[in-house]
Formats: sequence, structure tokens, C-alpha cells
Amino acid sequence: MHDLTPTPGLGAPPQTIGTVIIAENTGVALASVAARNGCKDTCIKVLKAVLGEVPDVGRTVLHDPEAGFWMGPDQWMIGAPMGTHEDIADQLKAKLGDAASVTEQSGAWVVFDVTGERMPDMCEILCNIPIRKMVAGDVLRTMIHQLGCFVIRRAADDHIRILGPRASAQSLHHTLITAATSVA
Repeated sequence: MHDLTPTPGLGAPPQTIGTVIIAENTGVALASVAARNGCKDTCIKVLKAVLGEVPDVGRTVLHDPEAGFWMGPDQWMIGAPMGTHEDIADQLKAKLGDAASVTEQSGAWVVFDVTGERMPDMCEILCNIPIRKMVAGDVLRTMIHQLGCFVIRRAADDHIRILGPRASAQSLHHTLITAATSVA
């Protein structure tokens, strides 16, 4: 077997601009889960066992170590620490069997954690989401610099997590830096 080394989407160190810190988070393993026809109840039962509850529309479950958010009808994204869940898709597939289609997503998304006092101001420049009304666990799909992204409001009031297409990591990072600079 080949000894492959995963590479980050961007590989840039965290950057502090004013009070905003933008950091690529390479420690998140991701897998999407889509319930198959007639198997929604089985899928929900398994996800409840993994997450404690199933994320509702526009919500995420900030469970430890696994977390998940609603992506669409009967579809969820599940994330966990890369160190313990590098094979998260295989782990979920073993639990879900034929009840769901599970797809590895770790290499498809770049994850940025954005924190700091001016994060809401920066977010208002970035995208059309009601950041000041969002509470911990809210998740919205939005466009950031013409890229389809998910924005998750984390537990801390000054923290969001952005998932964007890995192939556009550099463009998304540049946009985050530009927005942070404009509010610094």
C-alpha cells in the first residue's frame, strides 16, 4: 500500500487582521449522508445514536467528537476530528448499511475558522446571512465570492466556521482576508 500524506487545501498559517483571526482547519474529517428511499427512519435512528440528535433544517448539532449539519431534505454533513475519524465515511457506512448513501467529503471542502470581535462586521461584507441574529448551531448555505459555502455559527459569539470548495481555497481565503482588512 502507498504511504500517502494528505495535504491541506491552502496550507497557510493563521492570519490575524485587526481583531479577526482567519485559520484553515485541516483537522476536520467530513462525510455526507443521504437517506435512501424508504430508509429515512433507519437513517435518523443511526444518526441519533452518533450525534445524540439529528440536525433540523438550518441547524447543526455541535456534539463531541462527531458533529453534523442539515444540508437538504434527508441529507446531512457529518464531521469529526481527523485524528480519530480519518475514515469517517467508512465508519458511517458500517453503521448505516444500505439505509443511506455515504460519501467521503474531507478532500472536497476547505474549512476556515474565523474568530474575533469584528467577525460579524466582516461577515456582513462577505455574504447575505443574518449573522447578528444567528445563534450557536445555526448553519446557512450562502454565496461567498461566487462560491457556494456553508457558514456555521459556533458556540462562541465571535466564531464562525466556513466550509467552501477546496478547489477554490485560495480564492476564498483571499476574500476572507480582504473582508477582514476592510473592517480592521
